[in-house]
Amino acid sequence: MAAVMHRSSSDGGSSSGWSEAAAAAAAGDERAGWEVRPSGMVVQAREEGVAAAGGGGGGGIGIPPRPPPPEITVRVKYGAARHEVAVSSIASFGELKKLLAARTGLLPADQRLTYKGKERSNSDYLDVCGVKNKSKLVLAEDPTSVERRYIERQKNAKIESANRAIGAIALEVDKLADQVRSIEKSITRGSKVAEVQITTLIELLMRLAVKLDSIHAEGDSSSQKNIQVSTYMISCLQRG
Repeated sequence: MAAVMHRSSSDGGSSSGWSEAAAAAAAGDERAGWEVRPSGMVVQAREEGVAAAGGGGGGGIGIPPRPPPPEITVRVKYGAARHEVAVSSIASFGELKKLLAARTGLLPADQRLTYKGKERSNSDYLDVCGVKNKSKLVLAEDPTSVERRYIERQKNAKIESANRAIGAIALEVDKLADQVRSIEKSITRGSKVAEVQITTLIELLMRLAVKLDSIHAEGDSSSQKNIQVSTYMISCLQRG
């Protein structure tokens, strides 16, 4: 039997019913792994249809297993690049996008596939849309994904800049921390420490705290942590 069967039009152009022969053939073909489309065509059933009709892959009595659908090669234009991709003839555009992701580096969610001037959704099927062997498709990047990546790059750049600034201040804090510990030991032993030395350290630590407070590091707790360290050391000096 042919792969596609159309409705009978012998009733003066009406498409209201099937001829008895066509209906019988369609019923037999549905059991053998074919399905009737809403448009009135009988086409090869997809995997889920076959599993339901043939007991999960042609295991019914007297029904031979259906051969796998043929594979086609589609030509996809992406910018200046050209890609030839082998795919099942009854695959969806969403499945094709997954194959293209490995070729182009574009995530499936960031892809827009156009066939015959119309963008196709992930749930559209190649064969239903008329895609055949050597058919040409156009791939483009979703403009919203371009904008999203730009915003993400800007955000990452700010975070890196903030981390560098925090790291530089942390080094200064470490140097001053050694002096703070030395002063604390002297005070604990009862030794007298020059007031100017303590005042200078307090001023330096406060300046670093102000610098840290002015750094905007969204999602980064390092800034707040270092501010707390500086505040703690200042309070220790004041207690001394």
